[in-house]
Amino acid sequence: MGRLTAAFVESARPGFWADGDNLYLDVRGANSKNWQLVYQRQGRERSKGLGSAKFVTLAEAREKAFEARRLLRQGIDPIEAGAANAARTRIAALNTITFEDAARQSIAARSAQWRTAKWGAEWLSTLERYAFPIIGALPVAAIDTGLMHRVLEPVWLDKPDTGKRLRQRISATLEWARVKGYRPEDAPNPARLFGHLKHTLGKPEKVRRVKHHAALAYVEAPAFLAELESVSGVAARALTFVILTATRASEARLARWSEFDLAARVWTVPPERMKGGKLHRVPLSGRALEILDELPRIGEFVFPGVRGGPMHDNAMWLVLRGLRPGLTVHGFRSSFNDWAADTTGYPRHVVEMALAHSIGNAVEAAYRRSDLFEKRRRLMAEWSTFCSSTAQATVDVVPIRQGLA
Repeated sequence: MGRLTAAFVESARPGFWADGDNLYLDVRGANSKNWQLVYQRQGRERSKGLGSAKFVTLAEAREKAFEARRLLRQGIDPIEAGAANAARTRIAALNTITFEDAARQSIAARSAQWRTAKWGAEWLSTLERYAFPIIGALPVAAIDTGLMHRVLEPVWLDKPDTGKRLRQRISATLEWARVKGYRPEDAPNPARLFGHLKHTLGKPEKVRRVKHHAALAYVEAPAFLAELESVSGVAARALTFVILTATRASEARLARWSEFDLAARVWTVPPERMKGGKLHRVPLSGRALEILDELPRIGEFVFPGVRGGPMHDNAMWLVLRGLRPGLTVHGFRSSFNDWAADTTGYPRHVVEMALAHSIGNAVEAAYRRSDLFEKRRRLMAEWSTFCSSTAQATVDVVPIRQGLA
């Protein structure tokens, strides 16, 4: 070895030039100069390419030839070893995806199990906001407990509910990656609360007490509804409708005309839009029917948005904020619940069915064959009557003398 020089390599004419120890410079033209190692293997002559002289210097070619001869002394064919390494690299590349790719694929895989596409969007939104900026570009196999702390610590104490959902969604992504072979089968899940994060982050419910939806005292409901009647717009009517039917905002916001039988005074919410995944029949009071009669029929949605689709998520909340800052739309279900418990004699299970709550006890076994619709119709009619009972008392009265003055 050592016959060739860098200057010779630069100006070499076509030919097969030996450097020594079976290393050759194969020149076939000004733009075709390649290094070759020629050796015998099982009685056959073989030639292993070591790269183009444009990119591999003479010194580098000699180092590569030395490593190849070392393999030969160990009984390993360097050509076969190179092919095996390339195959392993390709397999590793196929089995390596980023955390963000794993999250998106796992959400897509779960989409068939969810009742609405909104659930998948909420999962993705949480990860996009808190996880992807920190670990999104990293291989999913590289996620460990230290990285989990970096993601969770900024929200764990300040927003415990968000932190809890974030941890659960990361954990589900990592478990999906393990099952799919993107993480080692025996690799622990660093997003598990017990055994990994419990002793360092603590349980979120111990960090901050759970906040319930802010609700209006039911005695103030009539006065509030009187104020609400003075607000124009579809969102205000939708909020009134939600209060009178004690339904969830999402159930009313996405309501379609095809779900209503106005003659029978019933609204049937399909299972895929109910939190419990079961069909729910809602009896309609007189005022609820009046609201429906007043609405224009401009599309499939009862409470349409500005572009004909469903009303925006925050539309009713914005109306409520203008009248009672700090309250939530969902809180009116608590107002209804308290009113029914304090002022009526209806059994608890009737009220629970009106709220479409799951009843997981002996009562369910007794009443599961009926949704107690007629009893609930009377209950909702009484709620509607109560909500309008003292409306007149809330009207501002200007004294005669003050008006004359």
